[in-house]
Amino acid sequence: MTEPSTQQPRQSPPPPAGSGGTVPLDSTAQLLTRITAQLGTQLSLVSRNGTRRPMHRTRPSEALRPSDTLRPSAAPRPPVAPRSPDAPTLLVVAHGSRDPQALRTVLALLDRVRDLRPGLDVRLGHIELNRPLLPDTLDGLRGADAVLVPLLLGRGHHVKHDLPAAAAAAPAVRTRVAAPLGPHPLLVEALYGRLVEAGWDPADQGSRSAAVVLAAAGSRDPDSAQDTRRTARMLAERLGVPVVPAYASAATPTVPAALRALAARGRHRTFVASYFTAPGRFASAAAGAAPRTAALPLGAHPAMARLLLHRYDQALSATAPSEMVSLLASA
Repeated sequence: MTEPSTQQPRQSPPPPAGSGGTVPLDSTAQLLTRITAQLGTQLSLVSRNGTRRPMHRTRPSEALRPSDTLRPSAAPRPPVAPRSPDAPTLLVVAHGSRDPQALRTVLALLDRVRDLRPGLDVRLGHIELNRPLLPDTLDGLRGADAVLVPLLLGRGHHVKHDLPAAAAAAPAVRTRVAAPLGPHPLLVEALYGRLVEAGWDPADQGSRSAAVVLAAAGSRDPDSAQDTRRTARMLAERLGVPVVPAYASAATPTVPAALRALAARGRHRTFVASYFTAPGRFASAAAGAAPRTAALPLGAHPAMARLLLHRYDQALSATAPSEMVSLLASA
């Protein structure tokens, strides 16, 4: 809302003698003009579907001032928070971790998403270990539309089974499940940024002694391993040096084994890229194996916020169930 004008209000002329102190009314033309202007301002705040437009969507000249209302004595309304009443909720689904830094990191990432798209309802649900748990968040969205965007880096059990099962168990919420974050060029951008923060020198591009280990959580699902290998290839193209995927569990090679293999090939200037969305047990184990400072998890990197919104928009554009199946298979 705009600030009330500081200009002194125009004083009405004194009542004519013998009028008994009554202030003369405006002429009919003046009254109609004022009512028309006020109605035009009010109608500018109404969408085509009949709902009231949020104040943040109006131009400054369209925002009502207290002096513009039909009831001048009414108290000024508080500012209206930006919101998008017609957009489905973006429900970010994180895995969860006992590391207290994990939740703080995810919340910071969600704040970045809100900054990029003011007014969008952005909420959080965890698969396990942290509150709010996904079923509880879905329960708070009864009667609403939501897009579940996994804060997960590849296709695996959680994406293929846990998220669809949670959506099916919440029939009161109209849900869509987005594709996992990876592989995607925005992930490579975030990985590259974290490596530079950890000491990677862009001058090492093409070096015969440099290499990177892409440390991931690991999964028994072959699609998950395929997604990680694809991200490693994309990162190798960006860095100009070999990038070897390694895993903290469920798959091989381990991070120490990958480092030893690179050293045997003469790659002694090695870095560990942390292919984790947030701090946690696996990320700490991978960092502990690094010969020098390991890159931080992807966390609240700006590219991660953009990628969450990209997956959200992508899910909204896939309107048919068959399109969603294709999206999950090819992401």
